[in-house]
Amino acid sequence: MKQQGAHPEDTEGTPDASSRPGTAKEPGGAHRDVAHIDEVEGDEPLLPARVHRPSDLMRLVGGVLAVVVLLAIAAFAHGTTSGLEQDINKGTGQAPDLLIKIAGLASSIAILLVPVAFAIERLIKRDGLRIADGVLAAVLAHGVTLATDLWVARAAPDSIQDALTQPSPGDIHALTDPVHGYLAPVIAYMTAVGMSRRPRWRAVLWVVLLLDAFSMLVTGYTTPFSIILTVLIGWTVAYGTLYAVGSPNVRPTGRTLMAGLRTVGFRPVTASREEAADAAEGGDRGRRYFVTLEDGPPLDVTVVDREQQAQGFFYRAWRNLALRGFATRRSLQSLRQALEQEALLAYAAIAAGANAPKLIATSELGPDAVMLVYEHTGGRTLDSLDDEEITDELLRDTWHQVKALQSRRIAHRRLVGDAIVVDRSGTVILTDLRGGEIAAGDLLLRMDVSQLLVTLGLRVGAERAVASALSVLGPDAVADCLPMLQPIALSRSTRATLRRLARERAEREREAVLEASRHSRPPRAHEADDSRPVVLDKAGKKAVRAEQRAEKRAIDEALDEAREEDMLSQIRQEVLRIRPQAPVEPARLERVRPRTLISLIAGAIGAYFLLTQLTHIEFGPLISNAEWGWVAAAVLFSALSYVAAAMALLGFVPERVPFLRTVAAQVAGSFVKIVAPAAVGGVALNTRFLQRAGVRPGLAVASVGASQLFGLGCHILMLLAFGYLTGTEKTPSLSPSRTVIGGLLTVAVLVLVVTSVPFLRKFVVTRVRSLFAGVVPRMLDVLQRPQKLVTGIGGMLLLTACFVMCLDASIRAFGDESTSVSIAGVAVVFLAGNALGSAAPTPGGVGAVEATLTVGLIAVGLPKEVAAPAVLLFRLLTLWLPVLPGWLAFNHLTRKAAL
Repeated sequence: MKQQGAHPEDTEGTPDASSRPGTAKEPGGAHRDVAHIDEVEGDEPLLPARVHRPSDLMRLVGGVLAVVVLLAIAAFAHGTTSGLEQDINKGTGQAPDLLIKIAGLASSIAILLVPVAFAIERLIKRDGLRIADGVLAAVLAHGVTLATDLWVARAAPDSIQDALTQPSPGDIHALTDPVHGYLAPVIAYMTAVGMSRRPRWRAVLWVVLLLDAFSMLVTGYTTPFSIILTVLIGWTVAYGTLYAVGSPNVRPTGRTLMAGLRTVGFRPVTASREEAADAAEGGDRGRRYFVTLEDGPPLDVTVVDREQQAQGFFYRAWRNLALRGFATRRSLQSLRQALEQEALLAYAAIAAGANAPKLIATSELGPDAVMLVYEHTGGRTLDSLDDEEITDELLRDTWHQVKALQSRRIAHRRLVGDAIVVDRSGTVILTDLRGGEIAAGDLLLRMDVSQLLVTLGLRVGAERAVASALSVLGPDAVADCLPMLQPIALSRSTRATLRRLARERAEREREAVLEASRHSRPPRAHEADDSRPVVLDKAGKKAVRAEQRAEKRAIDEALDEAREEDMLSQIRQEVLRIRPQAPVEPARLERVRPRTLISLIAGAIGAYFLLTQLTHIEFGPLISNAEWGWVAAAVLFSALSYVAAAMALLGFVPERVPFLRTVAAQVAGSFVKIVAPAAVGGVALNTRFLQRAGVRPGLAVASVGASQLFGLGCHILMLLAFGYLTGTEKTPSLSPSRTVIGGLLTVAVLVLVVTSVPFLRKFVVTRVRSLFAGVVPRMLDVLQRPQKLVTGIGGMLLLTACFVMCLDASIRAFGDESTSVSIAGVAVVFLAGNALGSAAPTPGGVGAVEATLTVGLIAVGLPKEVAAPAVLLFRLLTLWLPVLPGWLAFNHLTRKAAL
C-alpha cells in the first residue's frame, strides 16, 4: 500500500530483492543478520511536528476553574481565610531563625539554578523546542501575574485583597504582592518544558518550591492563598501555552514498529500502513500495519500512542456526561489500560466462540505507544461489499457471531460496517473489539442488537435485516431491542448516515409538493397583469377559494405519496409484525441534554450576577415606597404587547386568519419560550399555528420568515436611531457617541469574522437560507395589499414601544425624578438586551437578558438600587407571570386543533 506524504525516516521506498531484509543470503544458504536493517515498505503519511493534546486543554480548564474557586473562597469565606492565616503564622512563628535563613537562601539560589540546569541538559540533547515553549510560557505567566496584581490592587473586593495580601514587614503602609512575579513564571517554565515527567527533576522542583513557600510565609511576605494562586497561575498558563502552540509529536514511526516486532521474536520483512476508517467515530482505534515476515504468515499490527488515543476525547467525555453510566468507557485511559482492555476482549471473544482476530503478542514501543500483534485475517469489510454479495447466509452468520458474544455477556459497542469483515472463504469476523465491554448489562447487549439491525438495514433493507435477526436470535430478543432503537443509542457514523438520509427524504418531499402545486394551479386570467390591483366579484372569489382548496388537496395527496418512513420506523414496523405487543417506548438513555446544560450554566451565571447586585439592596423600604400606579402601567404595557405581536405576524399573512386566535397563540408563546430558546420557540409555534389555520406549509414558513426579517431590520434601525439620540441628548452637536461607534465597529468585526471563517459562514448561510426561504415571493404577495404591510410594520413598532414603556414604567415605579432615564436611553438598553436574549441559547434568554439590562441601566446613569428591582419587575411581567396564561392558551389551542 503506497502512502503519500512520507515521514522523513520512512522515505526509502520498497527495497529491491538484493536489499530486502531477510532475502539476502550468505553462501550455504544462511541468512545474514538483519537486526540492523529497518526498512518499511511504502511511505507513511507525514506526521505533524506538533499536536494539540486534549489533556492539555483539560488541565487548562481545570486550572481556570481552580483559580475561580480559590477567588470565590477568598471573597465569601473571609472568616475561614483569616483563621487559616493566623494558624499558619502561629505555627511558622516557632521555626528557628537559622532554619528560616538557610531555607530562604537555598530556595532563592535554587529557584534560578534549577531551570537553567534543566535548559542546559535539554540543549545538550538537542531539545531546544521545549526550552522555547518554556520561555514563552514564563513570559505569559509574568504578564498574567502583573495583570492580577493590578486587578487586586485597584478593582478586587476587599475580602480578596485581604486574603491575598498583608502589610509588608519592611513597610507597614505597603502591601505584599498578591501573586509572586518570579515564582509563577518559573512554575510555568518548568511545567511547559516537561520537568514533571522526569522523576528526579520533579523531586528537585518540589523541594525548591516548598522551601520558597515556607520561607516567604514565615517572613510574612505572602499568604497561603497567594502561594496557591501563584502555583495555579503558573500551572494554568503553562498548559494553555502547550495547547495553543502544540506539543512535540512523539508518535512512533514505522522503523520503531519494525524494531519492536523484533524484540518480541518476529522477523519482519516489510510493513505497510493501512488507512483507518474510523474518523467519524473519534479516530482512537490506532494505526494499523500489514506486516510480512521472513518465515510465517503475515501479521496485522495495531499501534496505539498517546496522540492517537486522545482523538475523540471530547466526544467520549460528552457522551459520558450526557448519557447514563453505561454509555461509553471512561474518557481518560492510560496506554496500559487500553492495551489490557483490548487484549482481554480479544481473548474473551475467541473463548466465547466468536470469530475474532487472534491476538498473539503485545508490547510497548517506548513510553508513549503500545502495539498489539494479530494474525492476519484478510477479507473485506461489509461497507466495501457490493449489495449482491450480501447474502442471507452472510447476514445469519453475522448474527451468529453476535449471539456468541452475547452468550458470554460481551458487548461489542461498535457493530458498524467497517467492524464486520468477510474473509475469502465467506466467514464473518468481528473486528474492532477495543471499545467493547465484558460482563455487560442487558441494556448494552440490546444496544448491540439495535445497532446491528440499523447497520444491516441500511445495506439490505429493514425486512431482510429483521428476518435474519429473528432466524438467529428469536423474536423475544429482537423485540426487546426496540426501546434502544433511537439515534442516541447508535454509533456516531450511523447517526450521521441517518441524518443525511433524512435530508434527502425531506428534499424529495419538498420537490413533490412543489410539482403538485405547479400542476394543480391553473392559469388565472386576472393574474395576467400584475401592475394594478384586481377587484374580484363574489363569483370570482368563490372560484379562487375553490382553486385554493383543490390545490391544497393535491398537495396533501402528493405529500402522502412522497412521504417515506425512516429506517428506524421501518425496523419497528417489521418487528411489530411478529411481536405486536413488543415495547416500543424509547428507553431513557440521556442524563442531560446540551440545551439543558447550557441553560443551567447561563442561569447560574445570571443568578450569581443578580445576587451580587441584590445583596446591597434593601427591598423592604424599596417596595413600601414603590409607585403602584406605574406598576399597573407596566402590567398594561406588557398585556398590550401580545396584541402588537399578533399584528406583526398577521401583517405578513395575506390569507384570512382569526385575530383573537392569533393573540391567543402569542400568549401561548410565553409558555413555549420558557422551554425553548426565544429565537426558536416563537418561530416554530407561529409556523405551526399558521399551518393549522389553513396556510400551506411553505407559505407559513415564508410568512414567519418575512416577519422575522422585517423585525430584524426594524430592530437594528431603532437601535441605531435611539443610540444616536442617546449620544446627542447631552451635547449641542449632532456627533454620534462613542458607544454607537464602538457598537458599529463591533458589528463590523463580527461580520468580517463570520464571512472569513468557512465553518461560520456555512453555518450562518444555511440557517438564514432555511429560515427565509421563499420570503421574497411572499413579500411580493404582501406588497399587493398595502394595508397588510402597514399592519405588520405598525405591529412591530408597537411591540417594541410596549416593551420599552413597560421597562420605563418599571424604572419609574422604584425611582424618582432624580433617578429618571430618558426614553431613548431605556430604548437602547432594552433593544441591546433583547438582541442578546434572542442570541442566547437559554430559554427566554434567562441570565443573559437580566445581566444585560441591569448593566445597561447602570451604564446610562441609573443607580443599581433602582436598576436591579426594575429589571426584576420587567422580567416578572414579560417572562414569568405570563407562563401560566400561556400554558392555558397552549392547551386550549391544542384541543381546538389550532396548534
